[in-house]
This record gives sequence, structure tokens and C-alpha cells, in this order.
Amino acid sequence: MSQTSEHTPHQSPSLNEQPTAQLPPVQWFGPEPTSGYGTPPPDGPGAVGGLGSGPGGSRPRRRYIDMALSAVVAAVVAAGTTAVVTEQRATPTSAPTSSSAAAGQSSGNPAAGTGPGPVAPSAGANVNWTGVANAVEPSVVAISVSSKFGQAEGSGVILDTAGRVLTNNHVVSGVGANGQLTVTLSDGRSYAASIVGTDPSTDLAVIIMKGATKLTPATLGNSDAVKVGSPVMAVGNPLGLAGTVTTGIISALDRPVLTTNENAQTSGATGANAVVTNAIQTDAAVNPGNSGGALVDSTGRVIGIPSSIASLGASAGNSQSGSIGLGFAIPINEAKSIADQLISTGKAEHPFLGVSLKDGTVQDGSATRNAAVVASVSPGTPAATAGLQPGDAITRVNGEPVNSSESLVAQVRERSVGAKIDLTVVRGGQTQQIAVTLAKRPGN
Repeated sequence: MSQTSEHTPHQSPSLNEQPTAQLPPVQWFGPEPTSGYGTPPPDGPGAVGGLGSGPGGSRPRRRYIDMALSAVVAAVVAAGTTAVVTEQRATPTSAPTSSSAAAGQSSGNPAAGTGPGPVAPSAGANVNWTGVANAVEPSVVAISVSSKFGQAEGSGVILDTAGRVLTNNHVVSGVGANGQLTVTLSDGRSYAASIVGTDPSTDLAVIIMKGATKLTPATLGNSDAVKVGSPVMAVGNPLGLAGTVTTGIISALDRPVLTTNENAQTSGATGANAVVTNAIQTDAAVNPGNSGGALVDSTGRVIGIPSSIASLGASAGNSQSGSIGLGFAIPINEAKSIADQLISTGKAEHPFLGVSLKDGTVQDGSATRNAAVVASVSPGTPAATAGLQPGDAITRVNGEPVNSSESLVAQVRERSVGAKIDLTVVRGGQTQQIAVTLAKRPGN
């Protein structure tokens, strides 16, 4: 049985200290870096899921990806920062995905979903993708990172006229003290940039251009309103090819995606290096370098920040490392919340539940349903206050299905400190609703 746990007994892994899996040789998206380029710093207690804290065990975390072939999820930063961990269906093993300031202010960008898109909705089924591309491209930038460790490229989204740009943490985390960040606009102008704040737990960062003028901030959509099957466009800087657009649809929502820094995997990863995202899945082609760019709807509103892709693993007899139509984006509502915190204080708070989990099943009439099963509850935590008990099987959060421990982690992580959630819990064969108010994660 697959387990995700903070301090579950019987050698289950900790949400704070994820055991190191046995890994295949590293596969790179470009020139291999000479050292730990792009490694995010540890993020304190509860770094994987923000559900609680406690001592860990030695059993590897398992990650099952809904694909017929062995697969991995890899960060989409362009220049040499991606390793892969394969998942064999015949012999399940650990298969996490791999990643590729002005204080007191917010981005100035209106709240997500509060305004119309820059392009009028199209009549019928035909989307004006030319209009969408023309409207969105000025708001998406190419980011170049140069340091003593090497070079990397990624993408970013302009948040405001002050020059703040939202991107992925793994795009900029390797810049170091003496490195250089350069942002290039769609019209060819380039500006030096500096980091406003980074949040390794969500793989998000905000940087600011120095002296940039005549900027076009992006229009942010509402990721909570996105529907499966809706048309989307990915805009970014794949493989250094700035201004690239690709189209597709929303393939799935609330896809729990576990990503860890690639160098941490090869040198003893812990839970502090992991990111769990309740991701938007799309078949729009996303490739290395799209990280931090924009996933937009048919009116040009940003609904997600592309951050990872699934790739065929070497064990599948295929060395392909580009897009296979399985891309994942951080929902913009979560990204906007984190960005505003980074701009205001340089850091972000994360919610905390306070349980250890394992994967399990419960009976639903004559059927069986997957669930996140509570292994233990830490005293003095939101879970304890709400009355959660060991053995409780959690099947929904605010009506959204939970089918694994990582699914629950992702549901909690996308919410804000102080948020109230309603858990559907099966206890002793009876279904009940338990309300929980999420608190700030310890050590945040």
C-alpha cells in the first residue's frame, strides 16, 4: 500500500524527511551542470505537504502516475537542471516528479478572475488564437540565469508596471550571490533583475526588473472556474525559443503532482525539497524553458503557471524528454496568493493540518473507494481541534475527491492559512463531515 506520512509507524516516510529512493542515471534537458544548480533551500517542518511534523521512517514514498507507460514528471527549465525518476507499474517504487521587493506592497494586479480577458470571447467553437497570442506575448518574458554554476533559461509573467515578474523558483534559485538575472521582453528589450522573494514549497518566485518601462501586465483569470476540456494556450521560452505558443485543452484538474529538486534526489532528498501541487493538467505542448510562463484561457487570462511535465523514462525503451502531452501548471489563484506574500514580506506562509497519512480504501456501498487514511494526529493541531482520529478515511475536501494521501496534501497546500475546509470522513463505516480551520505551518 502506498503511504505518505509525517510520522506513521511501520517504517512509513515522513512529510518532513522523505526517504531517498534508488535512482536511475540522471537524464538532463541540456548541458549537464557541474554542481547543484537550481537547488532550492530547505523549507522547514512539514515541507512536503504542510500537514504536520514528526520523525520519519525508511520506506520509500510511492507516486503513481496515470499513464500506461513508465513515466516521470520533470521540471521544464531549459538548461540542464532535470533528472528523472521512473515508475514501474509491475514493481512500484518511489516515483516523485522532478523539478526541473518592495515591502508592504502587493503586485498591483487585480485579484485573480476579477476582470475580463484582453481578447473578446469567440462566438462558437472557433477560438481567436492569433488575437490571444498577440495580446498575451507582451506579458510573458524570457528569463536567463548566469552564475558560476552555469546558465539556465526559463519564462515569467509580468505582474505589474513596476516590473515584478512571477516565475518558478527552480528557474531562478541557482543565481547565487554573484549570479546575474536577465529578463527579455517580447519586443527584445532586456533588463537586469533581482529576486524579490522565493518559495521553494510551491516552486514559485517573484523577481523585479530594474528600470523597465512601458510594460504590459498579464490579466489573471480564475483557476477555480476552469473546466476540463476548455481550450488553453501555453506561452513561454522553451529551449530558448522566446515567444513560443502552443494550444491544447485542460486535460484534468486537481491532479496531485509531487516534484522534488533533481539534485536533491541524486544526493539524498528529503521532504524539505519536495513540492506537492494540486495541478492543472494540459495537453498543450510544454517543454524545457516553459517553466514560469503562462497557461491562458481563450480570452487571454492567465489560469496557471507551467512548472513540470511527464516524460517517457528510459525503462520504457524511449529516451524522449520533451512534451508527450502531459504538462502540469500551478493554478493561478494559488500563484497569485503566494506572489502577493512574497512581494509584501519576501516570504510566504503555508497551511497546516497536523496528521500523518497513508493510502487506503473504504467501502462506498457495494463499491470500494480510494482515500487518505489518518495514521496519527498531532496534539494541539487543527486536526486535533477538529476531532480527527487515527483510522479516519478522508474522501473529499470541500466536495472535491481525495483518492490518496498526496491528493489530500495537494488540496491542503493550495489553500491559505486560516481557510476553513469541510472534510468528508468515513469512520467506522459511517460518513460524516468535519470542519477544520487550517493554521500556519510550524517553522514557517
